[in-house]
Amino acid sequence: MLKRFVDVRDEEVGAVLGAFVYFFTLMCGYAILRPIRNEMGTAGDVKHLPWLFTVTFVVMLLAVPAFSALVARYPRRVVVPRVYRFFLLNLLVFFALLKWGVAKESVARAFYVWLSVYNLFVVSIFWSFMADVFASDQGKRLFGFIAAGGTTGMIVGPFLVGRLAEPVGPVNLILVSAVMLEVSAQCVRRLGHWARDVQHQPATREGPVGGGMLAGLRLLVTSPFLLALGMQVLLYAATSTFLYYQEVQLVASLAKDAASRTAAFADIDFWVQVLTLAIQTLVTGRVISRLGLGVAMAVAPVLTLVGFGVLAFAPVLTVLIAVKSLRGASHYALERPSREILFTTVDREARYKSKSFIDTVVYRGSDTLSAWLQGGLTALGLGMTGLSLAAVPVAALWLAVALYLARQQRTRAAETLPQTSLPGGTTA
Repeated sequence: MLKRFVDVRDEEVGAVLGAFVYFFTLMCGYAILRPIRNEMGTAGDVKHLPWLFTVTFVVMLLAVPAFSALVARYPRRVVVPRVYRFFLLNLLVFFALLKWGVAKESVARAFYVWLSVYNLFVVSIFWSFMADVFASDQGKRLFGFIAAGGTTGMIVGPFLVGRLAEPVGPVNLILVSAVMLEVSAQCVRRLGHWARDVQHQPATREGPVGGGMLAGLRLLVTSPFLLALGMQVLLYAATSTFLYYQEVQLVASLAKDAASRTAAFADIDFWVQVLTLAIQTLVTGRVISRLGLGVAMAVAPVLTLVGFGVLAFAPVLTVLIAVKSLRGASHYALERPSREILFTTVDREARYKSKSFIDTVVYRGSDTLSAWLQGGLTALGLGMTGLSLAAVPVAALWLAVALYLARQQRTRAAETLPQTSLPGGTTA
């Protein structure tokens, strides 16, 4: 049945399904937490969000070198599960504090920052692990379906929150997320066994990466290819922040209590992910294989550019949901899998360290700058129309970077053509 939808080999079926479940549980657990976080941000007043983004960025600056130090010294089979279980313990602490009502406002702000760090870290680690386990040619065939696992989780999570937030209470849903995270850690162990026993990866692919804790930044600033990947993430995050502010403002104006706001955010996430899953299962593989990574990476910035143009003249919730759905679907279904395929062409140190820096520090740094820029533009009197128009040139620059990366990918692919395939899907 799987082969009807995915170009998968017999020996890859177990790993692909395991990776699907891994990403499903990871993103379902996060999707359960995200509406809770968004409600806390809304309840704390939209004008305070720039400070929360700033604190998140500072935490990222401390966390990324610590993660780099871990992957430099310990093998991936040790680092990845332990990082996930560290976050799991954090979840249990937040659950206890929120349940007991200890310093509720301070804990809510800490939870907002923590989840903003958590979601980028766990997803970045997931894709670094995927790029380490699967070869580049496998990624082109399989990453679209694996990404659909995360999208399915992002559908199930908001669906559960939308139906359970009011009768059960948002805080109790944190325990469900904790269980999901433990299942993700178990999937890492099983995929590691597959890579060693079936993929026949050498021991060096599973061992410590080596290097220093700041190597990710050094590699980033010395590689035009990695710099372009970082710029792509920065521009995507900037447009996401502008869109997020509009979402928060519109929801805050329509929903007046915590449960209804949580349910509203969950419903928006639900429709974004439904459309994403449809594109991933029906379009992603065909676009990447037939039209190339360039087209796949260009769709999201084009839709973003057009979407902000429409929002400038129709700043209402229904239009925002349509724009966010199309934009989010094109990003998760086309651009993100394509970008992860590009990371299969770099070495392991860049794959874990530079990628982690790009996916976390660069992303949240863009969030922080965009949040303060949005606040400044709002203080100058720009409404939602003006903010939408200000985001249009950012989306245009994002499109230019995507086209540059597509040209670089073709060049890098041509340089690796003489490579010969080895048993297990690796290359010489």
